[in-house]
Amino acid sequence: MSVTVDGDKSGLVPVRVRRILRGPRPENVPAHVGTACTAIGLIDIAAGVFPRFRTSRMHAVAEVLPGTLGPLSAALSLSAGVLLLLLAHGLKRHKRRAWRAAVVLLPLGAAAQFVWRHSALGALLSLALLTLLVRHRNEFAALPDPRSRWRALANFVLMGAGSIALGLVIVSAHPHRVIGNPSLADRLEHVLYGLLGIEGPVAYTQGVDWTVGYSLGALGMLTALTTIYLAFRPEHPAARLTDDDETRLRALLDQHGGRDSLGHFALRRDKGVVFSPSGKAAVCYRVVSGVMLASGDPIGDVEAWPGAIERFMDEAKAHSWTPAVMGCSETGGQVWTRETGLDALELGDEAVVDVADFSLSGRAMRNVRQMVKRIERNGYTTQVRRVRDLDDDELERVRRAAADWRGTDTERGFSMALGRIGAPGDGDAVIATAHKTDDTDTPHGDLKAIIHFVPWGPDGMSLELMRRDRSADPGMNELLIVAALQASPDLGITRVSLNFAMFRAALARGEKIGAGPVLRIWRGLLVFLSRWFQIESLYKFNAKFQPRWEPRFVVYRKSRDLPRIGLAAMQAEGFVNLTPPRPFTRRRPTPAPRPCAHITPAPTTDHEVRAA
Repeated sequence: MSVTVDGDKSGLVPVRVRRILRGPRPENVPAHVGTACTAIGLIDIAAGVFPRFRTSRMHAVAEVLPGTLGPLSAALSLSAGVLLLLLAHGLKRHKRRAWRAAVVLLPLGAAAQFVWRHSALGALLSLALLTLLVRHRNEFAALPDPRSRWRALANFVLMGAGSIALGLVIVSAHPHRVIGNPSLADRLEHVLYGLLGIEGPVAYTQGVDWTVGYSLGALGMLTALTTIYLAFRPEHPAARLTDDDETRLRALLDQHGGRDSLGHFALRRDKGVVFSPSGKAAVCYRVVSGVMLASGDPIGDVEAWPGAIERFMDEAKAHSWTPAVMGCSETGGQVWTRETGLDALELGDEAVVDVADFSLSGRAMRNVRQMVKRIERNGYTTQVRRVRDLDDDELERVRRAAADWRGTDTERGFSMALGRIGAPGDGDAVIATAHKTDDTDTPHGDLKAIIHFVPWGPDGMSLELMRRDRSADPGMNELLIVAALQASPDLGITRVSLNFAMFRAALARGEKIGAGPVLRIWRGLLVFLSRWFQIESLYKFNAKFQPRWEPRFVVYRKSRDLPRIGLAAMQAEGFVNLTPPRPFTRRRPTPAPRPCAHITPAPTTDHEVRAA
């Protein structure tokens, strides 16, 4: 149905027809083009590999799809399919270089269709897609991602494995044209030789041998060219905190550091930073797998937060990164969602202990009190000092012990870990150490456990890491936390932030009487995952000290981005490692824990789940 208003003749055209004639919305063009390239690439590969596919009805469809080269040859079709698959993801992410490659490839495909197959329809559709790309070229303006030489090695391994697998399919796709009965080893040898452009041991009837040879050669050439390109292109290293950035951030923390317990962790060297136009606020971030991941609240004056957030979003848009924030406070979540239109989801709770309210007396603290007294009777003593009060020799001994006691080769932590002890400018940090004077035969003497706190404004501190000697008695973490809380008044500390407990509310409500079936199932899943990630045990460990719980949130753009953001967060925290291993690196042996009757549910290696 169409309606004409005040002589407007456009009303004579139905709304749906007008929408089709207008084409897709500009912001949706990259997604549509990327999806089309994926489908066309798969059809091209199928047309190049399977001989029957080219004579089927699907081949008739493939001939009129943009970018397909079915009529040319199996090798050209296969090459075009692989290239289109490689370009699809970049086009969906608005990448400028992917757009340039597609603009070059589509006219070649159109010319091939028209010259070799005389397919005017296929050429027109290819040119139509090219017109769409040129018309909406401003949508493809994303800058390159941070990259290194390791990308070339990863490409060689993945493309090589894929070429070998696809090559085996090509060699086996002509069973009636094979001379003899070659074994799997012969076929694999034929593929490996073919990727290098050398004739292999498998023989075919006339005509098919050229098709197989050209197809394998094309795969080998693509693997070599893409690897060479990635190896010799200019590096774009990930953003790092410069000395000037650190100086500006420390100035902001001196004025506003008491607002967020995660503020000091913004000084990690492996984070980048964007400042507001006024310089009064900043957002620190790291890019992981295409996700621009910020942590905590912005640093600085709340009034200047919107300017820093706008710069953060502009940077994410310029590179087509997925913006996300892990572990921001309720105030931070409100500002992020208001200024950007993003959404927020409660991630868990941070345990904060008010020093004035802490006491070991009472039934609720019975278990902690008994454990601390038992350890003290076994001859352990504690010391709680500012980092600046340690001499150089003792500070170096603490650093070596922290490195030796780390339970993994990877230094874990991102949003709630600093990754260093006693660096210049960190003199206000607090170190609590446990000692046993009658046991000095270990490499670190009488030192048995370490807890490191970073400043949280002038009157607070935030737990950064917990490490202990595996031969020490259980309960070292409880002993040192209690010692730090008891020594806090002398240090001018009124509040202490402990570990971050993921999904604490679900765990707490799910174990209560009257919890619904959905909540119980969700809690059961979290308990199951706690076998690998310290979720329930960390919550129970924090609850021992009777803290108040401060909710923390994850800020995201779309619900479908959450799995990707979760994976990026796990990579940043060190729980998942998707980067190629460094060659010639000696693996440090992990000391075996001493068996004991009582096992403390607290973390005993590095500060593992300070942030999820």
